[in-house]
Amino acid sequence: MKVSVIVIGDEILLGQVTDTNSGDIARHMAPYGWEVGDVQAVGDEADEIRLAIDRAFELSDVVLTTGGLGPTKDDITKGVMRDYFGGELREDPAVLDNVKDVVSRRGFRINNLTAAQAIVPTSCRVIQNRVGTAPIMWFEKGGKVLVAMPGVPFETREMFTSEVFPQLRGKFKTDVDIEHAVLMVTDYTESALAEKIAPWEEALPEYLHLAYLPKPGLIRLRIDGAHRDRDFIASEVKRAAGELAAMLGDAVIATEDLTPAQILLQRCRELGLTLATAESCTGGNIAHELTLIPGSSDVFAGSVVSYSNDVKMGLLGVERETLEANGAVSLPVVREMAEGALRAVGAHVAVATSGIAGPGGGSEEKPVGTVCMAAAVTAPDGMTVCEAETHHFPGNRQRVIEASTTRVLIKAIKLLRAM
Repeated sequence: MKVSVIVIGDEILLGQVTDTNSGDIARHMAPYGWEVGDVQAVGDEADEIRLAIDRAFELSDVVLTTGGLGPTKDDITKGVMRDYFGGELREDPAVLDNVKDVVSRRGFRINNLTAAQAIVPTSCRVIQNRVGTAPIMWFEKGGKVLVAMPGVPFETREMFTSEVFPQLRGKFKTDVDIEHAVLMVTDYTESALAEKIAPWEEALPEYLHLAYLPKPGLIRLRIDGAHRDRDFIASEVKRAAGELAAMLGDAVIATEDLTPAQILLQRCRELGLTLATAESCTGGNIAHELTLIPGSSDVFAGSVVSYSNDVKMGLLGVERETLEANGAVSLPVVREMAEGALRAVGAHVAVATSGIAGPGGGSEEKPVGTVCMAAAVTAPDGMTVCEAETHHFPGNRQRVIEASTTRVLIKAIKLLRAM
């Protein structure tokens, strides 16, 4: 099933807001065999929205819109939908009760503009928005469906996954079963990986498909299978995943769709180990990735963001002589940072980073993007094993930080796997 998405809002076209909704929608639907076949971005202009809907319905039986449902005068989507699908705008008492409840839970009092969110076209079926004030509107025309959703990403994500998509799947049923398997692969570039497995991939039967989903330092390989026989396709996907995992060996760090942070936390949990971070150039981003995961508190003990050399020395015990002899961005320093984090936080496992994220601060010897990192583990015999390496990451400051975060987490995963 192919779906068209229309992203509505002048702020999107002006670059003031980045569209993340279409990506979230696509990622959620993909495991069920649904695809986003088309994405349009239009401003808050009635004729543009109508033309976009016409085009979307030519391409798909399901159209999803995001944005333009706010209480201010520039949000005109509701009126456009009334004109397009017919009916009239009326206050819906159930929507008003929901809006009052949402506003009350946020600790505010409802005003006239917010109350106006309860005015909806009579031609729609309302899906109550539990996490926001803009109601979700379901329209049908000629056997096709348009669902108008809010533009606030967390509202769209929550309501699409919990309410909208399940209802769409119920209306547009299929007798084809979809099965998936995921391998998380490191130590390869996308092109090198594709070259290595090319003969295997070319031999895949037509009911199996392989997708490459790369991020800096990590490639997510997803095997999709579609067939009317559920047991058959489940067996075939499992067989293909096993073949691919055997072919790639230690480069596969997980056979589940997990982030490096999730994989590391899971491994530490299995071994009964606690985890700490010592961060300089990543500025707490590693700890952030870890604590985004529910339940991480039983493994993650704490972090030292040692941006300055004084903090590196004072809290982590990095020797002044080590810093003076090697500089903060060096393998000896990150080794001492990781080992110091073990002591300072009282953890069993620690990772450390120190680098030059840019855009300034680089030199000929250590250009922007140079990052030293280490992972340390206290073994059951009380001995500490510490491994360190240097990387040179391309891109802007954010990309360097994200790539460093991913790479050092993977380093810790591999160090624990060797235990």
